[in-house]
Amino acid sequence: MICFNVPPCTGNEMKYIGEAIASRKICGDGQFTRRCSEWLEKRFDAHKVLLTTSGTTALDMASLLCELQPGDEVILPSFTFSSSATAFVNYGARLVFVDIRPDTMNIDETKIEAAITDRTKVILVMHYAGVACEMDTILDIARRHHLLVVEDAAQGVMSSYKGKALGTIGDFGCYSFHETKNYSMGEGGAVLINNPAYVERAEILREKGTNRARFFRGQVDKYTWVDIGDSFLPSELNAAYLWAQLELADEINNDRLRSWQRYKDAFADLAAQGRVKLPVIPEDCVQNAHMFYLKCRDLSERTALIKYLRERDILAVFHYVPLHSAPAGLRFGRFAGEDRYTTAESDRLVRLPLYYGLTKEDQDRVITAVRDFYGV
Repeated sequence: MICFNVPPCTGNEMKYIGEAIASRKICGDGQFTRRCSEWLEKRFDAHKVLLTTSGTTALDMASLLCELQPGDEVILPSFTFSSSATAFVNYGARLVFVDIRPDTMNIDETKIEAAITDRTKVILVMHYAGVACEMDTILDIARRHHLLVVEDAAQGVMSSYKGKALGTIGDFGCYSFHETKNYSMGEGGAVLINNPAYVERAEILREKGTNRARFFRGQVDKYTWVDIGDSFLPSELNAAYLWAQLELADEINNDRLRSWQRYKDAFADLAAQGRVKLPVIPEDCVQNAHMFYLKCRDLSERTALIKYLRERDILAVFHYVPLHSAPAGLRFGRFAGEDRYTTAESDRLVRLPLYYGLTKEDQDRVITAVRDFYGV
């Protein structure tokens, strides 16, 4: 069986987990948490990076920092994972979904401004497949309307837009280190604080509403409860697992990019014939090969392709069911404008196996099977 995903493992994970255990500090914010945070800050020129228990809780922290009030509106794409929405719904916001671009599957920046009302407070962008949204236009809209921008860069670690790392462009950025991501700690994530004015409150929110971080820096002689918050700190064991991969971040990235390019080259003739569509990487974007997808003719063809591959022991998947058509989406939000592409394009998309260490032999099996399906 060729799996759709295999969690990354570089070889030093158990060694570092053992070191964390031996240090007698496994609850979080120990040596491995610091190493990971500092690596991310330095590599991506990020002002402040705080590891979290998941990409979802990173979004939760960003939502709390936006200080939304019940009834405030958040504009976001419908083609995204539920975490992008629940992080704001949890704090009383209403969701306003807008259409996507068919080329990148990202939020259509030209549809945002028409969706703004006097209740709009935040624009949430999700960089699908690690390919950046059109951030210059989005930031211009946000500035003119005094809105905050949150980047759901769960899939975007090592990707960039005009030389800036995804997650560092808006007011807040959120990474995921789930086992399906390019770099993993099992369950984990990070919130990037790009405006220094929010750093102190972010630390308090992350530490159960206390000023514990200031205490450990010697800025106060005792720490106490000062605000709302939650326990967003991941275990040192998780951070140790992640550190083994960040040490080899370029190797992992290059390996995935090679596999991505082999897929693209293998299906170029099918695309030229109009049989499938391939991912589009805009000129200003550097991607991280988070995924490789094909767009079939329609839902029926996609269903048949997935079935055909599964019968040959190859797992391929699709996502997402557009949020605006889901039960919770109908309850907590509305679609602004026309759903021209969101549903139609999501029905066509199929993701092929892609992970660090995917062998050439297994990838050739996938390529052959897809080409056989199309009779070429």
